[in-house]
Parts: sequence; structure tokens; C-alpha cells
Amino acid sequence: MPLCIYLAPDKKFRGRVLRRSNFHTSHCYDPMSGTPVFVMNTAPERQSGRKAQISNITAAKTVADVIRTCLGPKSMLKMILDPMGGILLTNDGNAILREIDVAHPAAKNMIELSRTQDEECGDGTTSVIVLAASILASSLSQLERDIHPVVIISAYNKALREALGIIDRVAIPVNVNDDEQMLGIVKGALGTKFVSRWSELMCKLALDAVHIVAQNSQLTSPESQATSTFSSTTPTIDIKRYARVEKIPGGSIEDSRVIRGIMLNKDITHPGMRRRIQNPRIVLLDCPLEYKKGESQTNMEFSKAGDWARAQEVEEEVVKAMVETICQVGCDLVLTEKGISDLAQHHFLKHNVSCIRRVRKSDNNRIALAVGATIVNRVEDLRESDVGTGCEEMRVDKIGDEYFAILAPCTSPRACTILLRGPSKDILNEVDRNLQDAMSVARNVIMDPRLVPGGGAIEMAVGVGLAQAAKRGTVKPSQGKEGTKENIITGVETGPFLAVAEAMEVIPRTLVQNAGGNAIRVLTELRAKHTSSMSTFGVNGDTGKIVDMKEYGLWESASVKVQILKTAVEAARMLLRVDDVVQAVRKERESGGGAPMPEEMMEAQ
Repeated sequence: MPLCIYLAPDKKFRGRVLRRSNFHTSHCYDPMSGTPVFVMNTAPERQSGRKAQISNITAAKTVADVIRTCLGPKSMLKMILDPMGGILLTNDGNAILREIDVAHPAAKNMIELSRTQDEECGDGTTSVIVLAASILASSLSQLERDIHPVVIISAYNKALREALGIIDRVAIPVNVNDDEQMLGIVKGALGTKFVSRWSELMCKLALDAVHIVAQNSQLTSPESQATSTFSSTTPTIDIKRYARVEKIPGGSIEDSRVIRGIMLNKDITHPGMRRRIQNPRIVLLDCPLEYKKGESQTNMEFSKAGDWARAQEVEEEVVKAMVETICQVGCDLVLTEKGISDLAQHHFLKHNVSCIRRVRKSDNNRIALAVGATIVNRVEDLRESDVGTGCEEMRVDKIGDEYFAILAPCTSPRACTILLRGPSKDILNEVDRNLQDAMSVARNVIMDPRLVPGGGAIEMAVGVGLAQAAKRGTVKPSQGKEGTKENIITGVETGPFLAVAEAMEVIPRTLVQNAGGNAIRVLTELRAKHTSSMSTFGVNGDTGKIVDMKEYGLWESASVKVQILKTAVEAARMLLRVDDVVQAVRKERESGGGAPMPEEMMEAQ
């Protein structure tokens, strides 16, 4: 049995003579003596070179095949049983992939793409996976022709630049203040979702909520203060923070509505307090309305019997003084993020003031935006200007088995609540996911008011445009780099460049297949129309036939398509750069558990 010196980073093995058969090692040879030098422990789970690239591409295609049937209005639903025994019924790409447990690193990377797309745009989570897998699959034939990955990546960079230029040429502006046009855009995004039956209602809910939250963003933007219309200068529209969705099982989905105010799953603290107040004056606090205890354990020693009574009186006086200070501003409703003692409730009741305690910080912030109040951290700092007067009514309603405090309608709300009703929690969760996507689409259009034709039309336009660019051998020059080598498609780059053009057709092809149509015949006809500069023709996802999207009325946000392209091409470039996959091996511990063997004992063995 040959022996070797194992050059391990771990001190317990360093310099020891070990049997070669005990280790999987990568080695090289000393140029002087020809003796093998063993460098690293590489465990059997290692793939390198072409094998690693093929493995990554296969993993990406496998992930895409899982959700390929979830694209388009005729998409199929996936039923997923989560570890807790719950059932997830959805056709949302991100919702499906985040529940799937995968081991391959490339597959995990693909799932991360869907999550990124969902956070960035809220739409296109399925398209980005299908497109990225198609681009990677097309690169496989280029690798088999022994084209270097760096050359393929260079061609992909040029293809992406040309594709973004094509989208800019095809895109048309949109008036975001035209509610009818905006409803059509959001309805197109919801056409592939579970809630497509109630798309009219969901679109109105999404638009109303986004318009309320967008007003909040405009107030913080100096550029947008000069105009009353929404514009691309709006800095942010934070729908996750300021448009809260409250899901209550019961009733029907048609009962869902946007509340121009705030809805809290809270009841008033005392049954004797008012449960309905017209035009309330609201105070928001971030401090407890209780007697302040010592920071640590506090002992009090009393020498006379009267001292104990006096201590209790002081405690009552402190709480009473806090309540008196709050009531001096003439408030009707007090909400605090901390607790309210029974004594404080008693004094508030005497002043005919209602109280709600233990309000979440996020809810308190939204209430402040809705009613125009300021959150106060110390009772002593409370001023008249801190009182919120923008709410017309506060009431406590019982919905189902729980009580809800509703502060609505508000005169100029900058935050809102969307009340969703439905037959079960599972359906409500799916409606919530679809509604979030609809709000994201509306937000994207307001942020970037440009539209492109849907139904795979823009993907086919990009594919045909890339093929034409490959024929002429040049791409759109980047800013400041006109006439450079970066704008010329070299001979060896033509293959990968055309592969991207072919990969773009996967979206219309999948739409036709999911609708049960003849993909070859429809794509051939669609390609011919786009070659004749009919760039608005796409696939009707319901019938699988070719229609003019301008007449059909299906438009999508240009920003979503740009993000899909950038994300898919970037993922393909990154995975093509990988030529070695090494799985780290954890140190095995003794089967009996306990601490590992000391180093001295291992050296003595």
C-alpha cells in the first residue's frame, strides 16, 4: 500500500503519514522529482469541467419543467402538501418553488431567481424561470461545439443589450391617471391567476390601494409635489408596509373591499368605553400607561403603617397625572403600543376616552399616516399638534368570532387596509397572493409608465430582432462606445447570439402548448408576422390562436419584461461560468454523541 504525506489544513493531521486509500485527493506532480503532491480533500461529490456545466443546465431545466405548465391563462394548478400538513393550491411560480426542497446548487439558484423577480416586480416569476432555463438549454449545443463559455457569455451580453433596445422601440407610453386603461393592464396580469373569475373586483381593489399609497410617496417627493399626476419621478410606492391585507374567513369574495383607513384586530380595553365615535381626536403613544417600576429588582422598606398606604397613593397619583395630561388635549381615543393598567382605564373611562392597547408598531405607523397623528414616546411631550383628526369615525365591529377596531373613512389617508373575505383560509391565501401581484403590477406601471404587448408578442419581437441583428453583424451601441468591438458580433459569437433569439420563443410556445394548440404551426405563422414588422401580434392564451394584442387589449408593464430579461440572462451567464462543483463534507462525529476526541488522544493513536 503506497504512503503519502497529507498536507491538510487541520493540525491534527498535519505532517502525519497516512494511508492513501483513506482519502479522496486531488494531486499534482513535483516538476523536479515527478513525485505526486496531494493538495486537497475532494470527497466523491465533485464535478468539474463539462460535466459540471451539463449538470447545472440539467438542474435548471428540471426546475423549469416543474412550473412550465403554470404559464398563461390556461395554466394548471399545483397542490403542495407542506411539512405542517397544510395544503398549498396555487399556480404562482414563486409560491410553488419556495415550498420545494432541492439539493442541487444550480436548482437553488434558479429558485432564488423567482424570489428576486417576485420582490422586484411581483409578476413574471414563472416566465423568468422558463426563459432562463431555455437560454441555458440553448447554450448546451454551443458547449458541445467546443465554444468557450467566455465567448458564449460575451454573445449573451450583446444579445441582452440589443433586446433591451428592441423593448424600448416597441414600448408605448401610458396615462396612469386613466383608470380604464390601468384596469385593463392589471386585468391582463390577473388573467392567469386563480382569481381571474373576480378579476374586475380585484383590479379595482389593487388600483384603489396603490393610488392611496402612491399619494403618500408623492408627498415625500419634491419632484412630484409640482404636479398632481402620478409620474415616474415617484421615489417609492411601499405597498407591503402601507397597504395591509386583512384576511377574514367567511362571507364571499365579492364582500372584499378597500377601507380608506385602518382596521385592527383589537377591541377596546374596557367594556364601558365608547365603541363608536364620530370625528374622533386620536392620540398615538409608544409608552406604557402604568406606574413605572424599577429597572431591576426593587425592595421597599416601610417603618410605619401609613407609609404603605402613602406608597399606594403615590402610584395612583402618578397614573392619574398621566391620564390628566393626555386628556388635556381633548382626545377621544388613545392607542398605545404598550400596556394600560386597570387604574388608567378607570380614569380614562371617567373622562369618556376609549383606549386600545398592545398595538403593533407597524399598525401604529399606518394609523399615524391615515389620521394625520404623530406617535409620542413620552406623555409629557404630548402637544395639540400631535393629535390626529383625519378620521371621520371609529367603531368596533364583530366580524366572525373576533372584534375589529375600524378607523375609517379618513379624509386624506396615506395608508389603507384591504379586507378580504372568502370561504376558507387556503382560498384567502391564494387570493392574497394574486392581489399582491396585481398591486405590484399597478405600482410598476406608475413607476415606469411604458407598456409592451403581451401574449408572448414582445418575446417574439425580441427573438426576430436578435436574428436580424445577427444577420447584419452589429448590435445597438452602448452609451459612449459607438464603433467599438463591443458592438460587432464576431463569427464565433453568431451561434450563441442566435441561440438567445431561439430561446426567446419559449414563452409563446409554452402559451400555445398550455392552451392545447399546435405549437409548430402557430410559431411559424407568428414568426412570419413579426418578420413583416407586425410586432404587436401574440398568442391568445385561451384559444392558442394568433391575435393582434392592440385590438385584443392585452398589455404588460415594460419594466417587468426588462427585469425578466436581465435576470434570466444574468443567471445563464453566472451558471456558465461555473466549471467546478465541490460539495463540502461535514466532519463526522461519534455515533454516541458528546464532545469530539481531544487532539492529544488522536495523535497518540
